[in-house]
Amino acid sequence: MKFLDECKVYIKSGKGGNGCVGFRREKYVEFGGPDGGDGGRGGDIYVEAVEGLNTLIDYRYRQHFKASAGRDGSGKNKTGPDGEDVVLKVPVGTQVFEEDNESLLADLTEIGQRICLLRGGNGGFGNAHFKSPTNRAPRRANPGLPGAEMDIWLRLKLIADAGLVGLPNAGKSTFLSAVSKARPKVADYPFTTLTPSLGVVAVDNTSFVLADIPGLIEGAHEGIGLGTRFLGHIERCASLLHLIDGTQEDVVGAYHTICGELEAYGNGLTDKPQILALSKCDSLTDEDIAEKKALLEEASGSSVMAVSAASGLHVTEALRAMASHIQSPQTANNDTTQQEPDSTGEWRPI
Repeated sequence: MKFLDECKVYIKSGKGGNGCVGFRREKYVEFGGPDGGDGGRGGDIYVEAVEGLNTLIDYRYRQHFKASAGRDGSGKNKTGPDGEDVVLKVPVGTQVFEEDNESLLADLTEIGQRICLLRGGNGGFGNAHFKSPTNRAPRRANPGLPGAEMDIWLRLKLIADAGLVGLPNAGKSTFLSAVSKARPKVADYPFTTLTPSLGVVAVDNTSFVLADIPGLIEGAHEGIGLGTRFLGHIERCASLLHLIDGTQEDVVGAYHTICGELEAYGNGLTDKPQILALSKCDSLTDEDIAEKKALLEEASGSSVMAVSAASGLHVTEALRAMASHIQSPQTANNDTTQQEPDSTGEWRPI
């Protein structure tokens, strides 16, 4: 299945049904009168986060979604049926933007979360609605209101607790496959990883989700290489593991390259806790490891770990460092209960 994390969709809610002009005519009934029913309401457009989806590929081949219109009213005070709603089912972590791709309408972060994007048009009143002592036979009825329409952008940001960043061939996919049951493609050439991958990692009786994104190169924020389009998938991460290939000569240059791209992308990535690790240390001597660790520690001003996914060197320590920055669910629930409720209520786009 192909990975698709952004798409444009056209949505339109249903038109309301027309009201009916009708009169009661029955044998042996002395007084009839107006009995035209109201029109039904048009269908709404919803977006819902569901389980079992991890890509927006369903919207690659269908981009137009229209809710059905409400049916017209009829005699005997019969209200027309409402139009059927349309539900856009998306993966957890999907954001909905307006046509400008900047104004956020909804951010679906939990399974079952549903938000109404467009309301259907109201049905028109039948002539029974307008009867009065002075107007016993009204011959007017309201038409149904039209539905709303708009173009929206769906953008998927994977839900992960920690993320892996680094240059191509820094050992990110190897690390992910060594610590989880994920099986990303691993090869000895750049840009082996073309789409993000997720894996569940367990350490010290705790578990968290680790994300691996395609490698960055200098100028990625300008679209060079695969660009920075996949950096959005680690915006929700609590910590980042920055892997630097220990077999390359200029490890300090590699560090500054990734930091520069993260800073150019923005969105708070440089503010996240970053754990520096020198990877592929199984191919280095102890003297080389000590020398390159010293260079990185001097350039970054923080401690550097020497890891090897192939031999398992200090892999557990790296996982513990990432887990220390991830807030436990129990603490998160306590923080939520202490917050004051929003007096304005939940906002829903119309």
